[in-house]
Amino acid sequence: MPNKKVVVGMSGGVDSSVAALLLKEQGYDVIGVTMQIWQDEDEFTLEEQGGCCGLSAVDDARRVAETIGIPYYVMNFKQEFKARVMDYFAEEYLSGRTPNPCIACNRYVKWEALLNRSLEIGADYIATGHYAQIRQLENGRYAICNSVTAEKDQTYALYNLTQEQLSHTLMPVGAYTKPEIRQIAEKAGLPVAHKHDSQEICFVPDKDYASFITNYTGRSLPEGNFVDEAGNVLGRHKGITHYTVGQRRGLGLPMGRRVFVRELRMDTNEVVIGEGDQVFSNDLTADRITFMGVPPLAIGESDSFIGKIRYGHKGSPCIVTRTGEDSIRCSFEEPVRAITPGQALVLYRDGYVAGGGTIR
Repeated sequence: MPNKKVVVGMSGGVDSSVAALLLKEQGYDVIGVTMQIWQDEDEFTLEEQGGCCGLSAVDDARRVAETIGIPYYVMNFKQEFKARVMDYFAEEYLSGRTPNPCIACNRYVKWEALLNRSLEIGADYIATGHYAQIRQLENGRYAICNSVTAEKDQTYALYNLTQEQLSHTLMPVGAYTKPEIRQIAEKAGLPVAHKHDSQEICFVPDKDYASFITNYTGRSLPEGNFVDEAGNVLGRHKGITHYTVGQRRGLGLPMGRRVFVRELRMDTNEVVIGEGDQVFSNDLTADRITFMGVPPLAIGESDSFIGKIRYGHKGSPCIVTRTGEDSIRCSFEEPVRAITPGQALVLYRDGYVAGGGTIR
């Protein structure tokens, strides 16, 4: 759409770089922006963190902007990222839940904070390199829709965006596969055409969540007992922040068979261990609910969807009932594995996101 201004969130990776390129080719007035979110001002530490937070990301994004001929800026969102993502991440783990920081970052930093600032400077849209698409459905509502490639689909982490945010968002990468995106980047001479994707949580690159929480908050949860469902003590655990529902590795229990974390009991500081079939369940409750592609259910109303309980879950048929102003109950047709408090329940219908909530 010629003359429309769009701010592209550039992480220094190939996907957001190609998003900027595609939009410029489509006639948009494109501005590249990298969000400064890392808290440490030490240059060596910033460089080492890599991912979408390090100085290398800024350098790569700036080189891409120069290559495709668009203005480029770094915007400071450290305060928003600390409050909305890092504080939330630590508090959830300290409360015995397993958070998804990327979902929080998408909703409150990349969209709420970046979109608001972009609109303030006269932009019409923001854009990202997510593998997803946005459509306005026949019912008039905007929805995140599956990308053309199931392998890279990122709709799960975008379920809680608002209608206002979606109406000001472009996602050009969702119409392509990853190999096609790399091919476009290579043909355009972008310096990040073959850059590896970042996999880890950007502020916990070593994946040692428990140590991060202790260092970040000065708090650590005490050791306690591993127990079975009947309350029999099976051994000692290192502190509840080291575990999540469904976890099998790293338990250090000489059981002689495969066992899993079934439940985290904060009131007694116990980690409940179960057999494989004991981590399956049909039902969950959720709060912090969002309705995206469908109008909000009335309290007491039920409807059927496909529900996903984690990023890697393929989705299962379910019935969802709204039980309160900010609560739903979800019943799956078949038992699903390791329903984990703190993770997202995302509801789908016909290839689009209908809504979701946070598993309690």
